[in-house]
Parts: sequence; C-alpha cells; structure tokens
Amino acid sequence: MECSVRQMREWMEEFLCRMKVERNLSENTRKAYACDLKGFCRWLESGEAGMLDAGRVFQYFKYLQEEKSLKPRSVRRHYASLQQFFRFLEEVYGIHEKFFRFSSRKFQIPQSLPKVLTGEEIRRLLEEIRRDMREARSEDQIYLALRNLCIIECLFSMGLRVGEAAALNTGDYDPSERSVLIRGKGSRERVLYISSETVCRELNVWMLLRKAFLPRNEALFLNRQGGRISIYNIEKIFSKYRNRAKINPSATPHSLRHSFATQLLNNGAGIRDVQELLGHSSILTTQIYTEVSLNRKREVLMKYNGRNFIA
Repeated sequence: MECSVRQMREWMEEFLCRMKVERNLSENTRKAYACDLKGFCRWLESGEAGMLDAGRVFQYFKYLQEEKSLKPRSVRRHYASLQQFFRFLEEVYGIHEKFFRFSSRKFQIPQSLPKVLTGEEIRRLLEEIRRDMREARSEDQIYLALRNLCIIECLFSMGLRVGEAAALNTGDYDPSERSVLIRGKGSRERVLYISSETVCRELNVWMLLRKAFLPRNEALFLNRQGGRISIYNIEKIFSKYRNRAKINPSATPHSLRHSFATQLLNNGAGIRDVQELLGHSSILTTQIYTEVSLNRKREVLMKYNGRNFIA
C-alpha cells in the first residue's frame, strides 16, 4: 500500500478520536494507543517512505525486539495497537491489505506470579507512615502523613488499582454505609465495603481535615496544591515507605492489590467473590491468584502435615 507518513498521521488521529468516542476507553489506554502509534510513525519517518506492507511491519517488530530490546509484553501491546489501527483502516477506508503475517502468540510472555507482600511487611509499611504522624513537627506534616496512610490503607483493604484510588471523589465514600464506589477499567463500577473499623476511622478523620489542603475539586485524595493526586505521586509515596520499611524492593503499589486478593483466597474466599471484588471482567484474570494461594498452602502442608512423617 502506497502511503505517506503525513497520511498515516492523519488516519491515526482519526482512529484515536474514534476510539475515544466509540469505545469509551480509559485515559491511560488511549495514551498507550497514541504512544504506540506515534512510535510507529517515527520509525516510518526514519526509513524509506512509500510502501507499507506486511514486510515493512515485520521489520518494525524486528526493530522493537532487536534494537529497542522491548520485553515480550510490550511488543504484544504494540501488536494489539497496530492491529486495532489496521482494522480501522479496513472498516472505514476499505483498505484490505494484510499487514500481519505472524500472530501475537509468537511473543512468549513468561507467566510470572504476582508479587505479594506478607502480613508482616504490610504492618511495617503502615507503621512507617504512622511514625511520620507521631513525629510530625507541624499540622501540614500530620495532614500529609494521614493522607498517605489513607491511600495505602485503601489500596490494601479494598484491593484498589492505583488509578482507582486517584480517581476517588468525596461523594464516592459513604461513612454511614462504610462503602466506596469504585470506577474501574472500561468504566465499570463496583461498590466495596470497608470491613476494617480502623480504616473507616482514618478515612473519617481525613474527610474532616482534607479542607486544610484548600480543595480545588471533589477529589478524595489531594496534592499539596489542592488538586487531585496523581498516579505518579501515589507511586512515589509507596516507594518512600517501602524503602523505609525495608520490605521487598521490587514491590509496587499494585503489590497491595495482589496481597489483598491472595489473602482472601488463603482465608477461604471463593474465586468468584474475589473476581467481583477486584473488578475483573474475566475470571481467567483472577485465577493467577489461585496459583499463589496454592503455592503457600503447599508450603504449609509440606512443612506441617503430620502424615508426611508417618512411614
């Protein structure tokens, strides 16, 4: 197919606009599509202009793997982005060129189990934040420490994604019902119950004190300027206390979600219930936690089951 880079950019802008309107994708997903497609355009610009065909696309993925050294998961995401774009060209402009002569299944993704924190590690993490509250030298420091504590508590006690915690508004929390409305991926909503009285108390105090940040919107968790806290800031907060608590250095805020799910299964919760609480659209996504849970049960049984010691 003969195609200029300028034409490609115009089509990509139209594609991204349609994806926003027709698919109602999250901001993060739209940004990922845009990033992948712009990267493809930059690569086209750096090479010979003219034909865009399966051979050219193959060379691009060879470039991603050999020169950019992208991991299989990242390469597969680029594949999905371009696949959606080429499908758009076929549906809207009748371009029936076969751009892919290989499948995304070729990108072998290692099935690594989620990183899970122990109960002791989570206790130490929370204790580091409470220490900041005890040793604070000003009201501002107390308020910031309380905000940080509530964010980490929400991530763990309800298994929230970082983006879900950042997107919470004050109206989403109902203190009388101890419930929180969560807006998850794909604009799916779920209501979660806060089972911990301690977490409820902390959130109730935060609701009273957040006005000290001079809120500029209804965001539940605010930054120092009174705006909505960003995902990046939440990740920085977690990293700060993770390092101070000397817990797993590879842990991320998402590890708290993994820990929430794994502990539920370890304590006897059904996988369907865990799926609903996590907001997974497919139970296949939830099933990876059963592997973590089974591994722990296997360790306990191998170490403590009396039958192992009877000939």
